[in-house]
Amino acid sequence: MSKYRPNIDLKKLVALDFHTHAHVGRSPRDPCVIQMEEAMSAYFKAAPPAVSIPDIARYYRERHMAAVIFPVDSEANVGHWRVANDEVAEACAENNDVLIPFASIDPAKGKLGAREARRLIEEYGVRGFKFHPSVQGFYPNDRKAYVLYEVIAEHKLPALFHTGQTGVGAKMRGGMGIRLKYSDPIYVDDVSADFPDMLIILAHPSFPWQDEALAVATHKPNVYIDLSGWAPKYFPDNLVRYVNTLLKDRMLFGTDYPVLTPERWLTEFAALPIKPEVRQLILKDNAIKLLGLK
Repeated sequence: MSKYRPNIDLKKLVALDFHTHAHVGRSPRDPCVIQMEEAMSAYFKAAPPAVSIPDIARYYRERHMAAVIFPVDSEANVGHWRVANDEVAEACAENNDVLIPFASIDPAKGKLGAREARRLIEEYGVRGFKFHPSVQGFYPNDRKAYVLYEVIAEHKLPALFHTGQTGVGAKMRGGMGIRLKYSDPIYVDDVSADFPDMLIILAHPSFPWQDEALAVATHKPNVYIDLSGWAPKYFPDNLVRYVNTLLKDRMLFGTDYPVLTPERWLTEFAALPIKPEVRQLILKDNAIKLLGLK
């Protein structure tokens, strides 16, 4: 086991993708996950995301980019096998020139989850944590999650929360039992107030709660927004205005790879009326600062 230490050449770095997924590990894949991914790929009109972590590393290395990568722990609420956090961290340690490991722990695991978080930080060097309230079936401000946040905050690491609608379960019977209400970003406002020194990222343009996300981020200085999961040509006008102005220092490039590719995202982002001095902030400078890579 090697503890992760970043070795990214920041001078040559074109962009830092703050939102990519580890879908494929060494263990056999869950048939239910495969079925869900096929439905999600149809929803996004994209190829199924059966890409290994080493392949993701090669993909970003070829493009002189780096990427934050994580699994999603939905074992308790949805019943899907997860890619092990340990495996993701080990793969990132082997590809520390391009990959940055985040872990995912379902808050339903309580104190056991908090113990796992501490172990992953201290033994593996993970650099942040990913939460998906709709998939994990919890409100971010539910006190049951606070024992986990306390470990993250103690180690001064960021927490990334899915917000808005999700492609997971989309167009499947009953939405696969997944409820959108949990991912309203207004519930993260309580977390940002209760943990004011923990950096928080609201993932995705937060349809249908974009105004709530912008309100939380402008009010709480520890809140960022990653722009993943939506093709930039669909970004609402109010989001583009805040990218250019009040939140230019707290917006982050992200794709949701392999659902969206950096090529598509960057091409469409280039067509938006973003100020030249802001583009560099979005593509890498804000993420470098947030992650303490400099």
